[in-house]
Amino acid sequence: MTIVNLTVGHYCIPLPVVLSDSTHGDIAEFELVTVRLRDGAGAEGVGYTYTVGKGGAAIAALVERDLRPLLIGAEADRIEALWQRMWWALHYGGRGGYASLAISAVDIALWDLKARRFETPLWRLLGGHDPRVPVYAGGIDLDFPLDRLLRQTDDNLEKGFRAIKMKVGRPRLSEDLDRVRAMREHLGADFPLMVDANMRWSVDEAVRAARGLAELGVYWLEEPTIPDDVAGHRRIVRDGGLPVATGENLHTLYEFKEMIVAGGVTFPEADVTNCGGVTVFSQDRPSGRSLQPADHLARRPRRHGPIVGCSAEPLLSRSPRLWPRTLSGAFLRPKGWLRNSAGAAGSRCRI
Repeated sequence: MTIVNLTVGHYCIPLPVVLSDSTHGDIAEFELVTVRLRDGAGAEGVGYTYTVGKGGAAIAALVERDLRPLLIGAEADRIEALWQRMWWALHYGGRGGYASLAISAVDIALWDLKARRFETPLWRLLGGHDPRVPVYAGGIDLDFPLDRLLRQTDDNLEKGFRAIKMKVGRPRLSEDLDRVRAMREHLGADFPLMVDANMRWSVDEAVRAARGLAELGVYWLEEPTIPDDVAGHRRIVRDGGLPVATGENLHTLYEFKEMIVAGGVTFPEADVTNCGGVTVFSQDRPSGRSLQPADHLARRPRRHGPIVGCSAEPLLSRSPRLWPRTLSGAFLRPKGWLRNSAGAAGSRCRI
């Protein structure tokens, strides 16, 4: 069945409060770029990607202007061939970055369309055996006062979460250690607690931090340094004494392969919305016993962390439109207007 229509949407989602981490600074809104494909039989698939506030218009333009002509009239089931066509069309100016995010949104829509045509959940179509996945609650909470951080944790515990991730990367390591120590005391000795530095440290700083955090029973240290420093990650794993999670800023399968082969990651974190889509996401499963995938399966628009339940139906939720579900199960619904990328240049949308 051929693809007869492609619609691009660009949403801006104001956050209830301004959030911050050690690298991106203040985050007042997230952007959501959606792709809706329809085939000749009327079946529809929806995909998406996101940003932390910048670049969404560029991604939408890539899909609308450069990828649309490659897709209209193509056979929707030839997903791998279409992925290769998109990859090489954007390769010269792409090979990651916005190109990977644009391809991801389209690829997710293609897989969603296929799953809907087969009337089966995507996790089952991909060979999965269990629709349930363990999840953790993570917040963009670096600048939260300690009492607010603990209140947020209690709220997540009441929702049923049994693992917590918090931000680190404050100006002084001693501040981070004090906050993690307070969180550990609050949660108890055996509760899974992860920390995320958002690439804040040099390799030397990350090794020192990891050694201090190891004494507090941290489950993993996420993104201790920039993703480009593969050798540095290997040294942090070797000398820091903590498992390392990374991958949300690795945007190609080749980057994952390089990091894994080098021994720079314990928990590879692939984000289906920026690594190239389901086609790539389903290929970067680590085979070694020492590696455990910790997927950023997709993101909650309101904060850093995965959307769960997005594969329990053909791709996203039962809703006929793309209302991304947060970890708490609440759906984000538009209250304003949808910006179509074919509209006026520079226009944006609000939710």
